[in-house]
Amino acid sequence: MAIQNRTQAGKLPSGYRMKKAGTRGEIYLYGVIGVDWFGDGISAKQFADDLKALGQVETIDLRINSEGGDVFAGKAMYTLLVDHRAKVVTHIDGLAASAASYVAMAGDEILISEAAYLMIHNAWTVAVGGAEDMRRTADLLDSVNGTVRDVYAARTKNSADKLKKWMDEETWFTGKEAVDNGFADKLVENLKVAASVRDPKRFKNMPNALLPNRARVAAALARS
Repeated sequence: MAIQNRTQAGKLPSGYRMKKAGTRGEIYLYGVIGVDWFGDGISAKQFADDLKALGQVETIDLRINSEGGDVFAGKAMYTLLVDHRAKVVTHIDGLAASAASYVAMAGDEILISEAAYLMIHNAWTVAVGGAEDMRRTADLLDSVNGTVRDVYAARTKNSADKLKKWMDEETWFTGKEAVDNGFADKLVENLKVAASVRDPKRFKNMPNALLPNRARVAAALARS
């Protein structure tokens, strides 16, 4: 999860959309969370505006295939979904990494594909300045990590110490491991989506199965 302090609208990922059918809403959160340094991604404001435009629904299906992004944008999306009157069902179709794993926790029910992955790690950022600036930045990162860890703990019932260890080590869970450790409720054979990561250098322990394959992801979405 990165701290980027960017809130303006960017170029939306082709995989992001919201749609409504009767009393059910569907959100495809396929792409970067928050506006990245290249101007791409889903801002919290865009997400909030689209959610409001969705109107009255009884159930929201939140479909995720994202490597994460800006932690504060992720926190805003999480809060918007938790506060929504509709029942939220999270579907981890391919990948819920970093900030996307945090947004996934907003589901009243969390379903994960057999072939999917979920990853948790500590927040990081880029900072400039003097010693006091660095200390304030470190304190901010500690605070962010603590609040994220609290949400994981409330959802999974794992201890804070265990979650801290997993976050420190950048831990990747298969679908089955996510269920076994409380991050998801059920393992399912849902939408066949090829999870991938745009920039593998961002991560320390990424499984080889997640090397970039965006063409397959786009093709799977087009068939849905």
